[in-house]
Amino acid sequence: MKKYILVIGLILSVLASSCISHKDTLYFQNKNSTLDSTQAILEKKMPYRVQIYDILNIRVKSLDQEGVQIFNPIGDENLNASSAERAYFDGFTIDLHGDIRIPTLGKISVLGYTIEEIEQMLEKKLLKEQFKEEANIFVTVKLSGLRFTASGEVGSPGTVTLFQERVNIFEAIANVGDILITGDKKDVMIIRKYPQGQKIHHLDLTDIDVMKSPYYYVQPNDMIYVKPLKQKSWGTGTTGVQSLATIVSVLSLVTTTILLLRL
Repeated sequence: MKKYILVIGLILSVLASSCISHKDTLYFQNKNSTLDSTQAILEKKMPYRVQIYDILNIRVKSLDQEGVQIFNPIGDENLNASSAERAYFDGFTIDLHGDIRIPTLGKISVLGYTIEEIEQMLEKKLLKEQFKEEANIFVTVKLSGLRFTASGEVGSPGTVTLFQERVNIFEAIANVGDILITGDKKDVMIIRKYPQGQKIHHLDLTDIDVMKSPYYYVQPNDMIYVKPLKQKSWGTGTTGVQSLATIVSVLSLVTTTILLLRL
């Protein structure tokens, strides 16, 4: 009788340790409050400062459009190309020195500036060197898509380009097929580029307070890595049924082996 109790206890303990907890699969858990509803106040997003290899989309408008046509790509040569490909060929890539090359204006240093600062810089330079105030120059600068890479325990690992001004971590994850049940939502890694190098930041996506994190919004060239839960490496299954089936299979194999050795 004691042997049966021991076996049952062993099975239950393995099931409890090998199954993935329901809490580990849920987003937006209210861990620091007992309220039924929670209002998370998002921190003000710091403006993005452009980096090396970013691609800028620059458009110049004026009362005399023919006079500014040289600054604007025609865009008809690659009609069959994707939006990302057009952005690559028509955009202005920031080189290793932090410069972009613009027709008639030459090289302009933009590294570390915000989009709004670059717009103002270009407008002043155009008015000073090319046009008069009466031309009513209007410059718009945008990043040519928000590009990031996701790998690890996600549905569709790879590089994605989204044509949006702002993308949070949940939107980014949704665009790569969401996190698999075997993925660790409590420790999602964000590898972000800075002028001095790369840094790794950690996000707990099961905690609603993640929306207050300064890393809640994805930046261009971010790498998102979702680690596997330890249950995956054990190979016992992600649910109770899978774990039980694995244990039964192992016990059957052991029992069969013992019986054969006794023959």
